[in-house]
Amino acid sequence: MQYRRANEQVKRLGMVSEDGSKMAELSSITCAAPNMMDFIQQRYCMVSLLDSVQFMKVEDVEAVDLRLLPPIDSPGKIIGVDCNYVDNCDEQHISIPREPSFHVKFASSITGALDNIRAHSSAKHIDYGCQLAVVMGKRCREVSAKEALNHVFGYMVVQDIVARDWNVPLGGHSMDTFLPLGPIIVHRCHVPDLNNLWIKTIINGEERQTGNTRNMIFKIDFLIHRLSHYLTLCPGDIILTGTPAGSGAFRHPSCFLKPGDLIESEIQNLGKMCNKVVNSYS
Repeated sequence: MQYRRANEQVKRLGMVSEDGSKMAELSSITCAAPNMMDFIQQRYCMVSLLDSVQFMKVEDVEAVDLRLLPPIDSPGKIIGVDCNYVDNCDEQHISIPREPSFHVKFASSITGALDNIRAHSSAKHIDYGCQLAVVMGKRCREVSAKEALNHVFGYMVVQDIVARDWNVPLGGHSMDTFLPLGPIIVHRCHVPDLNNLWIKTIINGEERQTGNTRNMIFKIDFLIHRLSHYLTLCPGDIILTGTPAGSGAFRHPSCFLKPGDLIESEIQNLGKMCNKVVNSYS
């Protein structure tokens, strides 16, 4: 995870226990970079890093006065895939796509796992969609599907917030705070089965989305393979892999986000986010 300690401006990088209760600061006794983008490009040996934990100061997360930051905040590219879950296609009454289609988001839309989402006054139909995000670890071009996952650094939870009434060339995907992500990046070696993770979105205590990555139409290895034939994927690039059924636009009646709403987003083994929707001037 990426964070700042109280009354400090410097970013720090920490490693968190599986249950999220313990943490160790990586830069305290290792040569690890203090921010995630540089750390990914270091291609640090994860085995050596895990071996170093025994020499690190381990702290209780709740006892540390810190501000949690987005685990990555300056990716070169953020690419999302449309209609990549069978149940999401079913609820829209559209055919299963034969080829993936993509959209882009900008890094200025990134916010943290506990930060507020601004309900921009110019957007009336603000929707949600919990997604598994892929963080690239190596530069790749024209990679095969078989080799694709070897170029991944890790995975995290995101909410792809979108203003559905903004049908313009830049779309409604990239407004400020419209990409909460985190709270951590889980290294790929700790996610052995990508194709069997449950996904949930809870709004104000009501479960709105319940899905599983096994229902992805285009699996992650294929998405990386396909994208790498269009462009070069670089360390830190983020790929959003689609959202299951349950988004507000396709409910009956439709149910969009409004100030005061509390969004809880969770993916099995990857963590949980909690974001409040606030007025644009908050």
